[in-house]
Amino acid sequence: MIARTLHGRGARLLVSARRTELLEQLCSELGERAEAVPADLADRDDVARLAERASGADVLVANAGVPVDGRLDRFTPEEIARAIDVNLHAPILLARAMTPGMVERGEGHVVLISSLLGRLTRARASLYSATKFGVRGFALGLREDLHDTGVGVTNVLPGFVRDVGMYVDSGAAPEPGMSSSPQEVADAVVRGIERNEAEIVVAPAKLRVGAFIATVAPGIGAKMMRRRTRGQGEN
Repeated sequence: MIARTLHGRGARLLVSARRTELLEQLCSELGERAEAVPADLADRDDVARLAERASGADVLVANAGVPVDGRLDRFTPEEIARAIDVNLHAPILLARAMTPGMVERGEGHVVLISSLLGRLTRARASLYSATKFGVRGFALGLREDLHDTGVGVTNVLPGFVRDVGMYVDSGAAPEPGMSSSPQEVADAVVRGIERNEAEIVVAPAKLRVGAFIATVAPGIGAKMMRRRTRGQGEN
């Protein structure tokens, strides 16, 4: 949806993912101004090739992510490394490679997609939250590094997003009134680029309030999350 929305506003796109067939399908749907660049963001050679191909881009939207849910001891060292590589290391490497050109041109924007679990956390989300807290910290720090260069940085933090990702894969449905649409996330990306907002939370009001409380009072936020998730099964 992010690619479709940006394309609809006239952007020329380089879209990347591991699954070549889905990329080709998307580019075929979009038609002109869309090119597929397959890459596995857990492979640093692939990240380097993608960064080189996109070095002249005016905007970077780092949206790829690995969903990891479960207690830490359930993950192998390889699974931990992959989550960190895809969710945190790859966006840092791409921004490192692409922002110098933006600074030289005096314009550009970096959009990093974190998560509401980059401001609060819950049981069985320690690894995922570690990566998303990292993305949020990186975005805020990079924004300061690039202050007054003409290059902006926005951190987008979605909560539950229906109709994509884990809900489509598992067949589960989000709690009524507690999710956002993919279009709302795409609109937040556009808003961040146009207004150079530092941080945009995409979630219903209850979740936004919970995230704020967790940010300023982590102990209280943790109690709230425990009450919300009490009785849910373990992975």
